[in-house]
Amino acid sequence: MKDYIILDFDSTFIKIESLDELIITFIRDRDSLIKIQNLTKMGMNGEISFQKSLIERIKFLNINKNDLDIVIDVLNQNITDSFQKNKKFIQQNNEKIFIVSGGFFELIYPIVSKFGIKKKNIFANKFIYDKNDKIVGFDKNNPLSKNNGKVKIIKSLNLDGNVIVIGDGYTDYEIKKYGYANKFYLFIENIKRKKILDKGDFLLKSLDDFINNYNHE
Repeated sequence: MKDYIILDFDSTFIKIESLDELIITFIRDRDSLIKIQNLTKMGMNGEISFQKSLIERIKFLNINKNDLDIVIDVLNQNITDSFQKNKKFIQQNNEKIFIVSGGFFELIYPIVSKFGIKKKNIFANKFIYDKNDKIVGFDKNNPLSKNNGKVKIIKSLNLDGNVIVIGDGYTDYEIKKYGYANKFYLFIENIKRKKILDKGDFLLKSLDDFINNYNHE
C-alpha cells in the first residue's frame, strides 16, 4: 500500500508562523502584535475557528506583493532544523509528500520547492491583490480559508493508501479525527501546544523521530 505524507508548514516545516511573521515585519505596534499572536494561538488550539483567526489577522496587513520577498528571506532562515538536516529524505520522497497549510502559497512555495516538493502537491491559501498589487484579502472560496479546510482538501484528493499527517496544530489533528488519515504525528520540535498533546498517535521531537520510525515499519 502506498504511503502519503501530509506536512503542515507553519511551526512544522518552518520554526515560525509565516502569516504572523509577514504581519509583524511591517507592524511595530506592541498591542497589535499581542493581538495577532493571541489570534494565532487560539486558532491553533481550536479555541476559535481557523477562519475567524485568519480574517482577523489579515486585517492588520497593509502591504503589496513585492513586500513578500522580505518575509520569504526570513522564512528561509527559519527552516526547522530537522527538516534542513533531512533535506535528502524529503527530496527522495517528494512524490508522496503534500504540503497542506492554512498559510499562503506565495510564502510557502519559495521555501518548499528547494526541497523538491512539487507545486501540484502544495495546498494553501492565496492572497487577492488590487490593480497596484496591494494585498486586499484572500480567496474565501479556498477550502483552506474555512473551518475543516484541511479535512476537505484531503478528502478531495481521494488518496488510495496509508495517509500520515505531521503537524503541530488542531487543524492537522482534524484530518485524523474525521477519518482521512491513518496516523497523526504531533510535531513538537518548535512548539508544544498543551491542549492537543493527547491528540497525537505519536509525539515527534524532530523529523528524525519520524524517519527512524518510518524506516522500521
